[in-house]
Amino acid sequence: MGLIKEPQQKQLREVFKKLDGNIKLIVFTQEMECHYCSETRQLMNDIAAFSDKIAVEIFDFVKDSDKVEKYKIDKIPATVIEGEKDYGIRFYGIPAGYEFTSLINSIMAVSMGESSLSEKTKSALGDLKDKIHIQVFVTLTCPYCPSAVEMSHKMAMESDLITSDMVESAEFPHLTQKYEVKAVPKVIANENTQFEGSGMSEDKFVENILKALDKT
Repeated sequence: MGLIKEPQQKQLREVFKKLDGNIKLIVFTQEMECHYCSETRQLMNDIAAFSDKIAVEIFDFVKDSDKVEKYKIDKIPATVIEGEKDYGIRFYGIPAGYEFTSLINSIMAVSMGESSLSEKTKSALGDLKDKIHIQVFVTLTCPYCPSAVEMSHKMAMESDLITSDMVESAEFPHLTQKYEVKAVPKVIANENTQFEGSGMSEDKFVENILKALDKT
């Protein structure tokens, strides 16, 4: 378990005892691996070793074009967290550092099939008629970023019209520049709505995301 330290190994063994449904960690890399591609692949294999309910599938970003199209992957390394269905939860870049928490919590939520969002939020998302693509830009040293990532991923679980991406800023500098990411977590919804999601309540976070629909 080269990337997971001994204390975390013990914690994962206990946490994963609570897994309900099966999980697939679907990793996209390529033959000439990108920066952090091999580490991401290793991390997912390490995690899967702690539970027989977690499986890993590896696809080549170039050769497996059918899978790239199916999961709408546009950069690597990429990891899809899939349970009984694909909820639209994506990690672009290695989910290490503070984002390791986001990864584990997303695995648990998808396995349980329950977002734990409020009934008010679930009702609002149930009324959606148009698609929302959320990107949450993070750094691995940001302690405030996981809450924004997890909130976004939970929203994706509640609506088939929402997809949610964690984007590790350092690995995708062209996107960091495009969206003028100067502080994290920075949240982009449908290319037309931006806000910094640090310490934001669930109600406020959802309110800001839904503003993207007002601008279409």
